[in-house]
Amino acid sequence: MRVLVTAGPTREYLDDVRYISNASSGRMGYAIVTALQQAGHTAVLVSGPVDLAPPVGCEFHAVESTSQMMEACQELFPGCEGVIAAAAVCDYQPLKRVRGKLSKSGEPISLEMIETDDVLATLGREKRPDQWIVGFALEAQNERENALQKLRRKNCDWIVLNRPTAIGAESNAVELIDPDGDVVADWSGPKSEVSRSLVDWVLKNRGSSANSR
Repeated sequence: MRVLVTAGPTREYLDDVRYISNASSGRMGYAIVTALQQAGHTAVLVSGPVDLAPPVGCEFHAVESTSQMMEACQELFPGCEGVIAAAAVCDYQPLKRVRGKLSKSGEPISLEMIETDDVLATLGREKRPDQWIVGFALEAQNERENALQKLRRKNCDWIVLNRPTAIGAESNAVELIDPDGDVVADWSGPKSEVSRSLVDWVLKNRGSSANSR
């Protein structure tokens, strides 16, 4: 089986020097790639900038911005049976990127922001009946309800709920939610172990999701 995995953060530049991003380490996505390979499957990794070496043997695509991740995923997803979207994609970008470098003026500045393209929602719209999608939702309030709404809006088959403490950490505690809002599995521990459990579960149940029928 050929599976697309997204990992790491994206960057949206304010000028040629500064950017907006987040503290995602990419560890979860990279661990998922390793788990897929150990299970005998082909992993296609689209990764934002992280301080990790790609797992040996995976098909690796490095990106930086959200638009680059979108372009890569749209090109690669048709050739994959599923996607596990673990990347922490920027939700907003500056309306205008300043060429050069913004200089201090001694006065406050205001930045107008617009939403970035939604990579996961786009893949959800383009998903074929024989494909499946696992999304990730990082939530701090009304966690399960917000994760379920994200699953439904973006046409995922399952969504992994985790919390802000997971960002940059070596371990994670997650819940796997289905389209009915049921928590069908939960795991905690090192991200390598959680990833193996997630991959094993999804590969065993990939034909059972209501959104794949």
